[in-house]
Amino acid sequence: MSEKVREIYNGRVVRLFVESFELPNGKPATIEMIRHPGAAAVVPLTEERDVLLIRQYRRAASGFIYEVPAGKLDPGEEPEHCALRELEEEAGVRAGTLQALGSIFTTPGFTDEVIHLYLATSLETVRQRLDDDEVLSVERVSFERALQMCVRGELRDAKSICALMLADRLLRS
Repeated sequence: MSEKVREIYNGRVVRLFVESFELPNGKPATIEMIRHPGAAAVVPLTEERDVLLIRQYRRAASGFIYEVPAGKLDPGEEPEHCALRELEEEAGVRAGTLQALGSIFTTPGFTDEVIHLYLATSLETVRQRLDDDEVLSVERVSFERALQMCVRGELRDAKSICALMLADRLLRS
C-alpha cells in the first residue's frame, strides 16, 4: 500500500491531515493526524524555591487552569529560544540559567506535537508582554505546593505536571 496524505485544514496553530498508510504488521490504516510545529514549556524557579505558575483561561478546558509558561515554536525557532521568549512574555521574568528536562509527545495517537521542557533559574524581572488572546495571571507558589497541586488534581495540565516532576527529579539528584 502506498502512503496517501490529504490536507483537510491549515490553520494558525495546527494542520489537519487524513493519512492512509501501512502499519508495521502489513495491515492498512487511515488516521486523522494533527501536525503541530512543537512547543516549549518552562518551570521558572526562584531563589526561594517558589514556582511562577500561570493561571490561564483555556476554552478547551472550559475555564482557568494552572500551567507553567509555554508556547508554540515559531518557524525555525530553537526550543530553548522559545522557552526563554515565553518565560518573558507570560511570566515577566528572564532566566539566567536554562536546563533541559527532556521532551514529551502530547497525544501521539493523533498529533506529532512535541513539547520541550526546561527548568529556569536565576530569574530577573522584566516587562510582561501578553498576546491579545492571552488572559492570565502569574501566581507564585512554593515548589512543594506546585507538586502537591499536581497530586491533588488542582493542576491538571499534562506538560506542566511532566515539567514539574522532571524538575523535582533534577533538583533531588
